Formats: sequence, structure tokens, C-alpha cells
Amino acid sequence: MMARYAEYKDSGVDWLGEIPAGWEVKRMKFLYRDVSEKNRAGAELLSVTQSQGVVPRSWVENRMVMPSGNLGSFKFIKEGDFAISLRSFEGGLEYCHHDGIISPAYTVLKSIRNDLFRKYYKFLFKSLSFISEIQTSVVGIREGKNISFEELSYSLMPLPPLPEQTAIARFLDDKVARIEALVGIKRRQIELLAERKQILIQNAVTQGLNPDAPMKDSDVDWIGTIPAHWEVKRVKHLLDERNERSENGNEPLLMVSQVHGLVVRADFHSKSEVSATSIGNKIVHENDLVFNKLKAHLGVFFKSKIQDAGIVSPDYAVYVPSETIPDSQFFEILFRHPVYIAQFIVRATGIVEGLIRLYTSELFDIPVAVPPQNEQQEIISFCATVSINISDLITLKQNQITKLTEYKTTLINAAVTGKIKVAGE
Repeated sequence: MMARYAEYKDSGVDWLGEIPAGWEVKRMKFLYRDVSEKNRAGAELLSVTQSQGVVPRSWVENRMVMPSGNLGSFKFIKEGDFAISLRSFEGGLEYCHHDGIISPAYTVLKSIRNDLFRKYYKFLFKSLSFISEIQTSVVGIREGKNISFEELSYSLMPLPPLPEQTAIARFLDDKVARIEALVGIKRRQIELLAERKQILIQNAVTQGLNPDAPMKDSDVDWIGTIPAHWEVKRVKHLLDERNERSENGNEPLLMVSQVHGLVVRADFHSKSEVSATSIGNKIVHENDLVFNKLKAHLGVFFKSKIQDAGIVSPDYAVYVPSETIPDSQFFEILFRHPVYIAQFIVRATGIVEGLIRLYTSELFDIPVAVPPQNEQQEIISFCATVSINISDLITLKQNQITKLTEYKTTLINAAVTGKIKVAGE
């Protein structure tokens, strides 16, 4: 438990609640003023972001289009100033890390007093309590709403003694850096787990589960070596196309979800979003392999695990597995392997990625390394187990990130509003 101040008083402000007895409360207009200094020739063009604050454009990964023409109307902002962006009501005010100029659409705030430690207010203006307060200063509606400093200037702000502002900011700098470092480690662990899952599954479906099995050349350069008892067959000998059509459109409409697989659309979307008629859609039976021809570069193949017949868009391809590979789950796993996706892309027709189509004739010409049926089932079971186990570990890491992020938010809020005492630590 963090220490608390010895004595508190009512701030008279709902969003602040009780504050330490030695703190003051001042209206925003007595702490900061709106400045609009323009015509700074040669000043660096900055970006206003919610994630990084006000920073040089070179710091921003997804850079916006550079403005053209005269930049004389752009506002000058100094390091330590704050910007009110068009979406500040969502994420607070943005701290400026660098001298430069920003769009005239933004409001620039400069401190009035000498007893304001800018990094304390950097944390305050990003705290949940402050963001809830500026919601009351939102003007406009929908996408056009923004913060009016004229209204925000009347909001009451905490003013701790300068030494306490400094101590709080330094405390939060240290704690936030440690939390973010831990979050970074967790995110890297998630990346490594995802990579591990992919490698295990890819190796299983192309190399088998026995690392000591004798190997042979597949005679296909991009497939390489395979277990000696496996065969190489073209897809046309392993799949048949189903072109059965719905006569009345009454079958359940199915859709492909990258997260959930092939599912009944009504379970995820309202009926109002479905087209007027489904007559002529393709019939899908259990264990059929459904393929989005336009997303071959993503390996969008899914086995139907739905017992009753359903229907999909005529733009999809529906395939029936042969006796050689009786469970189409094997294809679903195999066709997400990078070497097969590369083949889909090479053989697809189209110009722009995302708008390329892989025709059945091209798919059927692709060679596949085929293990015996009992081994296929072992591989499918292994991949399912790996997927579940690693997904559980990833979920655990994601939950840890959520808790760390919530702790950071709570800690900042408590420190800047005086609910915990950090001065002198």
C-alpha cells in the first residue's frame, strides 16, 4: 500500500474529490493561456499524436501527408507547451517534446506561472480524472467535436507545491518506465510464442512428427525434403470441386472469419445485413473445404465443422476431400504454410494484392506432400494441441499486459490527484 497524506480537504471539484491539505485549486486560465504565435520561418513541422505527444514527424511511423504551400499560418509551439488536438476529449492534452510548428487547427497552451512543473501536468493532463473533466468542455457533435479552451479555462485544476509536483513527476517517470518495460517484455514473449506456434505447426504438416524419420527429396524445389514414406500428389487428385447450388436460399448462410473459422453468419450479424436473396449460393457440407478465392495470399481456407448443410457466396470455392486425405482440416493447416501461400500468390491472377484471384485450375496444379492417413490424424491432433496450449499462454500474457496497463493508469491517477503520497520518496 502506498502512503497517504496526513491531512486532506475537500477540493470542491467533483473530478478531484479530496486533495492534500497543502494543495491549492486554481482555474485553468490562471495556469495556462492560449497562445498563437505564427510566421516562424524554418521551424520544424511537428505531428500531434495521442500516443507520443507533439513530436517531429520523423518520430511518427505512419506519417501524415506533408502540407503544401505557405506554412505561415502554422502555430509555433515550444518544448514543455501543450496542444489541444481535435480528439483531446478522448485522450487528454498533448505534451510537446520539441520546438516546432503545428497546424492552426490545434490550440497551443503555455504556462503562466513559474511554479508549474511541466512534467507533473503532462501526467495530470493524461489522467483518467482529467479526461473525464474535459468531456464537459467538448463542443460540437460527432466527428467534429473538439475541446474549447474558452470553456476548459474555467475548469479547476490541482496546484500542489512545486517540490511535490517535481517529486510526483519523477516518481511517475520511474514507475511508468518500469511498467512499460515489463509490458514490452510481455509483448515480445507473445511474439515469440506466436512464432513458436507457427514453426511447430508448419514443421508438423510438412515434415511429420518423427524427427528421426528417413527423408527423401520431394523432387519439388520449394517443398524440399519430406519423410521417405510420404507421397507427392497434385491437389487435383486430392480435392474435387463442389458446385452444388441452393434452390431456395433457405439454408443457413455461412461466412469466413479469420478468428472463428467458417461460421453461421446469423450468429455474428443481424439479418438486416444479409443480402435480399441467397438463391444460387453454393452449398457447403460438413468437412468441405471453403476457400475465398480473393484472399489466397492470406491462406483463407476453412474446413466446415457445421453438421447441417449451409451456403456461401458464389464467389467462394467449395472443395470435397478425397479418400487420400479424408479430413479437410489437414488442408486448412497445410495451405497456411508460407511456401504454399507463396505458390498461391505466384499462380493467382490480378494486379493489386487483395484483389487477386486463385482459380481452381491453378490450385489443382499445385503439388502436395501427403502422409499416410493415420499420420495425418496425428498431425491434426498435434496442431490442435499446440494451438490451444500456446493460445492459452498468449492469453495469459495479454491479461498480464491488461493488468499492468490498468495499474499504470490507476497509479498515475492516484499520484496526480494526491490520493497517494510520493513526495520525498
